[in-house]
Amino acid sequence: MNRKQFLIMLALVGVLGGAGLAMFWKDLAGYKEAGAKIGAKVLPDLKAADATEIRLKDAKSEITLVSKNGSWGVKERGGYPADVGEISELLAKLVEAKVVQSETVGDSLLGRLSLLDPAKAAAKDGKAEGTGTLLEMKDKTGKQIAYLIFGNVSKKKDPGNPLPNAVDGVPAGRYMIAPGKMQSVVVVSDPFANVEIRPGRWLAKNFFKADRIKSLSGGEGKEQWKIARELEYSQWKFAGGAGQLDPSAAVGANNALGQLTFSDVSTDAKVEGEGVRTIVAETFDNLTYTIKIAKQKTGDDYLFNFVLSGAPPKTRTPEKDEKPDEVKRRAEEYEKSLKGLEARVEFEKILGQWVYAMSAKTLEPLLKDRAQMTVQPRKPGDDKGGPGGPPPGFPPGMMMPGMTR
Repeated sequence: MNRKQFLIMLALVGVLGGAGLAMFWKDLAGYKEAGAKIGAKVLPDLKAADATEIRLKDAKSEITLVSKNGSWGVKERGGYPADVGEISELLAKLVEAKVVQSETVGDSLLGRLSLLDPAKAAAKDGKAEGTGTLLEMKDKTGKQIAYLIFGNVSKKKDPGNPLPNAVDGVPAGRYMIAPGKMQSVVVVSDPFANVEIRPGRWLAKNFFKADRIKSLSGGEGKEQWKIARELEYSQWKFAGGAGQLDPSAAVGANNALGQLTFSDVSTDAKVEGEGVRTIVAETFDNLTYTIKIAKQKTGDDYLFNFVLSGAPPKTRTPEKDEKPDEVKRRAEEYEKSLKGLEARVEFEKILGQWVYAMSAKTLEPLLKDRAQMTVQPRKPGDDKGGPGGPPPGFPPGMMMPGMTR
């Protein structure tokens, strides 16, 4: 090889090496560009305080949360108060959501990850298969500040988890895409379990809680009943008529009115027609709850509506046999709690404008007739236990403590 040939070969090596180096830096730059997405926020410019409307939609239904004058409501439920805790949690997660995985997926594969835009898919063929859950957010001017589509939940294997539903893995993240902003499908580290189109989840759970009940009535027709007590901690008794009141039934009905929960709110249903039951509760705070209950046409739930009337007295009436120091102390305590009580009454009166769906189990203690509220006498020779009888297995004929022949 002469000098000229050597120089030509050296030049070719330099060219090839330069090209290889250029390709290397190009790949490195591309790697860095893709790698920069990992750990980056999905919505870096989002501020939770700017959100005044949140719309969630899938191929079949949608729900809209709207903020007016600082209060959130559910549009599809006649503006019923929304659960501020759920909304705050969702906004906080969106603000902090970071990319943990980024993948380039063709449009034809988006359906496998349930990432098809439900707005476009529903308009096209009305099918739910492959569509995701759309989350759109706007500010007070109506400007769109977020548009995301949530897809399948990403699961992680956890061999140490003994629960049956953990066989295929436990929720560890969520597939997501932001059309027009992110060209790649990303996975975030939170499954976003509260991104769902279930109105009951977004309704405020605060409900009326009738307490300090003085009298309570229920039943229908000949099975009507009314129980009452002279003082707040006195024993319940039938207000009139014969029969021995079952203490457990009375306590159960009383406690039920302080623990009511509902699954949904209706904007067009009415509690009327045959089969409507009326329950009236009068309290020591001069309040009266008139409740209407009716079985829904389909399913096991009941429709529930109430009207609250009356107002708390401005001063407390001392109970019988109270000592002077007790009268003074309790009067001061009542005065301190009066404002809170008045605010609660105003809130509960507002709640009365809606009709609620409740489970039969929740209302069971209030739906008893008079016979079910009465202690049933033991039959002669009945040694199987029950109210007023010996426990199961107690030797026949043997006397229990306190029993007389």
